[in-house]
This record gives sequence, structure tokens and C-alpha cells, in this order.
Amino acid sequence: MPVDNSQLLHLLTLVLPALPFAGFLVLAVASRRIAGILAIILTSAGLILSILLALSLTEQSVVVPLNWAILSGVSFPMSLRVDALAAMMLILVHFVALLVEIYSVSYLHDEPKLRRYFAYLQLFVGSMLGIVMAGNLLILYAFWELVGLASYLLIGFYAERKAASKAAMKAFLMNRVGDIGFLIGIFLTYYYFDTLDFDALTVKSAGVITPTSLGLCLFMGCVGKSAQFPLLTWLPDAMEGPTPVSALLHAATMVAAGIFLLARIHPLVSPDALVVITLVGTITTIWGGYSALFQTDIKKVLAFSTVSQLGLMVVGMGTGNVSGAMFHLLTHAFFKAGLFLSAGAVIHAVHTQEMRHMGGLRKVLSTTFIGYTICAAALSGLPLLSGFLSKEAILGGAFSWAEHQNTPLAYGVPIILLLSSGLTALYMARQWRLIFFGDYRNKDIPVNQAHEPDWLMRGPVVLLAILSIGFWFSINPLSAHGSWFFQILPLMEEASFWWLAPVSIGLVLIGGWIGFRMSEPSANSLFVQLSISYGFLDVVYKYIIISPTHRLAASLSRADKRVVDGLVNRVGVSTVVLAHLTRVLDRSVVDGLVNGIAWLAGQLGRVTRSVQNGQVQSYITAAVIGLLVVLWWIL
Repeated sequence: MPVDNSQLLHLLTLVLPALPFAGFLVLAVASRRIAGILAIILTSAGLILSILLALSLTEQSVVVPLNWAILSGVSFPMSLRVDALAAMMLILVHFVALLVEIYSVSYLHDEPKLRRYFAYLQLFVGSMLGIVMAGNLLILYAFWELVGLASYLLIGFYAERKAASKAAMKAFLMNRVGDIGFLIGIFLTYYYFDTLDFDALTVKSAGVITPTSLGLCLFMGCVGKSAQFPLLTWLPDAMEGPTPVSALLHAATMVAAGIFLLARIHPLVSPDALVVITLVGTITTIWGGYSALFQTDIKKVLAFSTVSQLGLMVVGMGTGNVSGAMFHLLTHAFFKAGLFLSAGAVIHAVHTQEMRHMGGLRKVLSTTFIGYTICAAALSGLPLLSGFLSKEAILGGAFSWAEHQNTPLAYGVPIILLLSSGLTALYMARQWRLIFFGDYRNKDIPVNQAHEPDWLMRGPVVLLAILSIGFWFSINPLSAHGSWFFQILPLMEEASFWWLAPVSIGLVLIGGWIGFRMSEPSANSLFVQLSISYGFLDVVYKYIIISPTHRLAASLSRADKRVVDGLVNRVGVSTVVLAHLTRVLDRSVVDGLVNGIAWLAGQLGRVTRSVQNGQVQSYITAAVIGLLVVLWWIL
């Protein structure tokens, strides 16, 4: 009997998130020799099933309700939900994870903890799938925290390195700050709507102005996970993890979870909250871009680039351009993952992340150079590439949003975004020059020892570079309006700005020319330190949060030792003294009284026994004496 389409969809919806979690358990005990192959097989199977699920979807979303808990008569179902947006994310997560795993087989072939590495990757993939497929906020939050755990394990994978352990702890703690606000937002959502299901929330929130506090609390989850201002400093430090992990977690999937969350909760966010979201995204875009400008670590430049691009996506969400933001999330995943994997190939060749020790590698690493160039150009927003299409969609939406605001100050947002495009081209051209042009500057590894990696590493870079070309997303590579993506998520109505593309291209070209031609300024300059130190945000945190917290902890420790421990010690000493006194009292008084009574009873007994001696004259004498005493007493 043929299987009903709805039954097939339900089955795929249940199998997809279970597959990587089963892989996590299997890889935890599998042989190191087959760990990589097994992970690739599992992720490939998940990708195939995701494509099958996407092709089988109808216009209606698939919802699979599962009973989880009933508290005080209120049911909390563990529902799974798949719509067109979720299906796209399922394919994206599986595809990027598959390329990262293939790349990792070669990149980490000598790693003794390889089995653990692939097990952690499967745990992360399963957690991301849970976020994508969650049917309500409660289940999404559970997987949200699980993603935080998996990222902690992967960032701190090289636990023997102090910097890696600190980076993992920093990422975990800073994400918890955002997650606390997110959890409060979930409580507020249930308070106002009596449900956490996305389908019900979409209906109940239609035409209703929800409290601004609710939207901002939910947005806090995005601020932490997607490294938005002011919680953005954990992302560059997270580069201490393996480079493939950076490509997966911090370019394509984990940090994009916050953007996906905004897409899900967008109907719940009030207009005032959207304005705040827009401002936060704008600050993050320019802050992250400037922080990337003078970095010398190849991965930190890309990390701050990710921060800046995530800010751009957040602005898209804040201006109501959900489809434009998700389109940029999709294109960004390909070219940023390509950049990170290309960076891994460079690091693999010269054994350093310091760009000042590179240079002249375009001939030695020719394939990597081409892949890096295409992905960097896409990130910068050059025409014919995917980044140009998605950036124009967001910029056009931002200018349309500004037109409908009641203040000219609103135009500051799209103008800053436009300038950030030139800034992106500037720092990417600088990085391109430092790595691939000029003289080779590494004294530890001779240039003749630097070589291209094998095709397990080059293949994913080449594929991601090809997927960064605009033709894959739109037949017209100069306009995103005809893109197939907007058949899935319709683009918001917006005015046509004929001048926007030429101005954007001009800024990108100017920024790229300046970045390629600029000489390196002194590292002691204030404007350079402002970039290298992330705008001194960590310094501010140290003085207003970390140092006061340490001082408070030290004060509490001293108070604990002097007051609490002192009181406990005094009570202990007093108890010991009292015990000794009680012991003396017990032996001298209580035991003495008992022993005295016993002695007296013994003496009386001896006297009594002396009378009972068996002699008749003694009994007669005693009887006479007793009679005389009684008569004396009576008379």
C-alpha cells in the first residue's frame, strides 16, 4: 500500500533531528579510524532527507505534536514544525556541515581527539536542527541551550590551551546573558498569549500591538547568540577553536540562529522594539566593520566581518525586511564558510594565523587564492556575486523603511549601512593584500615548503566559491527581485532606487582600492588600538563588570572567612568547651550521685546481712531492741 504524503512528511520530520543525535552517541564509542567517514555518511543522509522533505512540502506547514509534559493541567507539547523557511535552513545546515566534515578529515587527520571532535559536530548539528524545526518557543529554547553547550565544547576543543578554555567560557557566559532575557521573553509571551506555539502566536498576534518589553526580551537571545552590540566580543575570541568549527558555528549556522529566531518571532515584535532592533543592528554593523579593519589575525578579521554582516541582517529584520535578511543569511553562509575554509588552507600551509607573517601566497596557493578572492568579493558586494544581490535587497528595504518614518534621522540607518559596504571592501582588500601579495614574510616556514592542501580541503573551498556566484540565486545577477528565494519568502514592497546599485558599487570599489593601497599604520595609534581592542568593549566590561565582580567576590570571601567562618569556629569552640563541662558534670555530679546511692545501698545491705546471721540470740536481741524503740516512740 503506498505511503500517504502526510505520513512521509511526519516520518521525515521525526527522523531528521534524531539522526545526528544518534550519530553523537555512536561516534562517542566508535573507532577513531571510521569517525570521519561515519559522520559524513550521517550528514549526507540528513542532507538527502532534507531535500526530500523540501520537495514533498506543500504550502501548509507540517506540524508533528508530541506530548512532553502537563503541569497544573497545562499541556506543554514538544511539537516539531517544518515550513518553507525551515526546509531551506535544514538543507543549509546539512550542506555546510557536510563540507566542513569532509574538510576536517584532512585538516585534523593527526588529531588524537578526532572521534570526540566529530561527535561534538553531530551534537551541534542535531541542536541546530532542533532550533530550525521547533514548533514552539519552549522547545526552541531547549535546543537553543543545547547549541550553546555544543559550541562551548567545540570552541574549547583544544582544552590544553589556556586561551581556548577562556574563549569557550567567555562565549558560554556572554550567551547566558542574552539567554536570560530570552527566557523572560518566553514567560511574557505565555503570560500575554497563553500559548507558545508559533502557529497560534501568528494568529493571536495579528493586528495586536504587543508590549515592547516582550519583543526586546526575546531579541536578547539574538543579541547573545548572533554577537550583537554590546555582546559581540565573544565571537572573535571563539576563533581559538579549530578552523572548520569557525566555518560551521561562526559563519553559517550557530550565529545565524539569532536571525532565524527573529524571523520566527517577528509578528510578536512591536514597532518600538523594531526601532531598537534596527539601531542595535546598525551599531553592530559599523562597530564590527571597524574592529575588523586593523586586525592582524586572519581569523579575527573574518570573525568581525561576521559580526558586521549579522548586524546587517538584524537591520533587515528591524526594518521589516524579513525576506531580505534571510536571503543575506543564505548567501553569507556560502561565501563566509568559503572564506574560513580558505583561511584554514592558508594556516595549514604556513602554520600561523598572523597575516604579518604571510604575503606572496597567490602563486603557491593558487586554488585557495582564487576561492578566497571570489568569496571576499562576494562579501564585499561586487556585482555578479551573491553578496551584491542580498546586500542590495537589505539596503533597498532600509531606504524604503526610512521613507516611511516621521523623521529625517531615519535615513542615518541606510546611509551607515551603505558606508559599511565600502568599509567591508576596505578591510577585505587589506587582508587580501597581506596574505597573497607582496613579499613572503614568514621566517619559520620557507616559501618552498608552503603548498596547497589535498582535494578534501580544496574541494569544499572551490564548491563554496562557485556557489557564491550570483547566477545561482537570480537569472539577473544585478537584481535580486527575480530570485527564486523570494518565491519562498516574498520580498517586502519597496520603492525602486535606481541610484543605489551604482553608489554601492562605487563605495565598494573605492574602499577596495584604499584597502589594497594603504600602508600599515603604527600599532600604537589610538585609531588602530580602537580597532584591535574591539572598541575597548572588553576594557569597559573589565572595569564596570569583571573587576567589581572580582572585588565583590573577594569581599564576600573575606567576610565568609572572618564573619561566617569566625562565627562557625566560635560556635564550634563553645560547643567543645560546653561538651567538656558537661562531661565533668556528668562524671562528678550525675555519676557521683548515682555511685553514692549505690554505695549507701551497699552499706545498708551489708548492715542488713550482718543481722541475718542465723543465730537465735541475735534475732531475740534485735526484736527486744526494736520493741524498746517502738515503746519509746509511743511513750
